[in-house]
Formats: sequence, C-alpha cells, structure tokens
Amino acid sequence: MLKPRTSGHAYIDLINRYYHGCNTYDVELMMSTFTDDVVHYFVDHSAVRGARELANYWSKVAPKTQANWVLDHALIQEPEAVIEWSMSWVPAAKRESGEVELLRGSEWYVFAENKIAEIRSYHNNYYLHSPANAELHDFDYAQRGYRQIN
Repeated sequence: MLKPRTSGHAYIDLINRYYHGCNTYDVELMMSTFTDDVVHYFVDHSAVRGARELANYWSKVAPKTQANWVLDHALIQEPEAVIEWSMSWVPAAKRESGEVELLRGSEWYVFAENKIAEIRSYHNNYYLHSPANAELHDFDYAQRGYRQIN
C-alpha cells in the first residue's frame, strides 16, 4: 500500500503554505503563494480571479464555516500538481450545535514562476447539491480541449 505523499517537493510545500494561510486567515501569506493573476475555479460558484481577491475571499469565507484544510496526498507532474484534501468545517445547518464535519475533495494546480497560477477544485458538498454544480463554473472546457456534448 502506498503512503500518501504530503511533502518532498516545492509545489507541495507551496500548497501547504497556501493552506496555512487559509487556515489562519493570513491574507499576505496567501498572496505570497499566488501569481498576481491567479484563478481559482469552483464547482459551486463563480471563479475568483486575482491574488488579493482570492486571499480576501478565503479570509472572509473560512472563519464563517470554521474551515481547516489539510493536504492528504499529492502527485506532481510539473508544471502541475494534483492533490486530495480534507476540510473540517461546521456547515451553516449545524452552526447551532457546532457539529464538525469532514469534506474531501481534489484540486488541480498549475504553477508559474514557482507560484500558484490556477486552482481547479472538485468536491461534492451535500449542502450545495445542485445540477449546476456538476462542473467548474466559468471554466472554458471547449477551449482547453475537454470533451463536449453537442
């Protein structure tokens, strides 16, 4: 059985720094891991574009849900990395009880100049279930050469 890879490459270290910034709501730390024109694509809402915009997004969203991310496993094929992550959090429906849940997902990262240039985040959040969330919002699948249904 393979042991999950969580260290041993500069990209993994950078993602871990990014997650530390997310977990501590540290805007400057997060921004230091991004290219200026970073884009983060999501399955449950519109893309967030720009280093400051993305860092500000996480510094506002993460505290509301008490989100905390951990990189569980990574594969590297430069200039990309693919990871599995887990996020402990308190969904809005459980804020009164404070019951913590664990959500798992996967992200594809593209790097440029030793920084994160793109994140494509995939997960199936039970609380945000919708047919509109079957693919990344704002991602140009056709331009990138992905399969299309005519």
